[in-house]
Amino acid sequence: MDILFLLGRIVLGGFFVYTGVNHFLQLGAMTQYSQFKRVPAPKVAVIVSGLMLIAGGLSILLGYQVVIGAWLLIVFLVLTAIMMHDFWTESDPMARGNQKAHFLKVIALAGAALIISTIPAWPISLGG
Repeated sequence: MDILFLLGRIVLGGFFVYTGVNHFLQLGAMTQYSQFKRVPAPKVAVIVSGLMLIAGGLSILLGYQVVIGAWLLIVFLVLTAIMMHDFWTESDPMARGNQKAHFLKVIALAGAALIISTIPAWPISLGG
């Protein structure tokens, strides 16, 4: 079971690290989209959220300071769901459905991070 837990951590943590790094690789495009979504200080928001994703992802990946890392992800994910996937503002049915699907996936990931924040012992980790 420890190996399965580690494999899950690698997949989930790696996903968040990859996504965070992508914030920096696609800084211009993500800043433009954030500006379009009326995010305050869009470039700063993309940079800060990228750092949150990398820190949270590494936390899960390494099993170190997991509660802090999970909460960084929870905050990021909930704010992203509300600000970036605001399906309730879409008038086009296709766009509304697309944004709603993204909103629900992001909220589900926030739920997973919430569960992760409650796991007391992490086998094969830097946190002990």
